[in-house]
Amino acid sequence: MTASSLKASVLLLCVLHLTYSLDVEAQSCQPSGKIEGRKPPPGQCNQENDSDCCVQGKFYTTYTCSPPVSTNTRAVLTLNSFQKGGDGGGPSECDNQYHSDDTPVVALSTGWFNRRSRCHKQIKINGNGQSVLALVVDECDSTMGCDGDHDYKSPCRNNIVDASKAVWKALGVLENDWGETDITWTDA
Repeated sequence: MTASSLKASVLLLCVLHLTYSLDVEAQSCQPSGKIEGRKPPPGQCNQENDSDCCVQGKFYTTYTCSPPVSTNTRAVLTLNSFQKGGDGGGPSECDNQYHSDDTPVVALSTGWFNRRSRCHKQIKINGNGQSVLALVVDECDSTMGCDGDHDYKSPCRNNIVDASKAVWKALGVLENDWGETDITWTDA
C-alpha cells in the first residue's frame, strides 16, 4: 500500500468515525437535571395501580427528551387511570378531559409527546404477541413531579407509554401482570 493510499484510508476511517459519533450523540437522550422529592400531604397521592409517591429528600432524574422514534421504538408500558379520581391526576393535557379506563388511550413521555404534536393521534403498540391502536391524550411529564399538579408522583422516565386498562386488555396481558412491561410502538 502506498503512503498516499494509507493516508486516504486513515482519513476515511476518521471521517466515518466522526460521522458515526455525531449520529449517536444526536440520537442520545441525556438527563436534564434532578428534582428533590417532597412528602405528599395526607391523602394527596393516589396509589391506584400501585403508583409510587415521591419520597421526601430523594432526588429524581428529569428529562426534556426521549429516545428517537422509529418503526419499532422500544419503551416501557405502564398502567394509568385517565378517569376522574384515577391515579392520573387531573384532566388530560390534550383536551382537558378525563377518559374512561375502557378506552385505549395513552400518555407519552415528554420528548415523545413533543409539545402536543402527537395529541389526538394514534400510536400502534406491540407487546405480548399482540398489537393495539391507542389515542395519545396526555403527557407523562419527564420534567416535573413531586407536586400537586403531578399527584405527588415522581417524574416519568423518558421511555414511558402510560396506558389505560383497555390497552393492557387488548394486549392480552393477564391482570395480575399489569404494571410495567417492555413494548415497542410507532406512530400509526
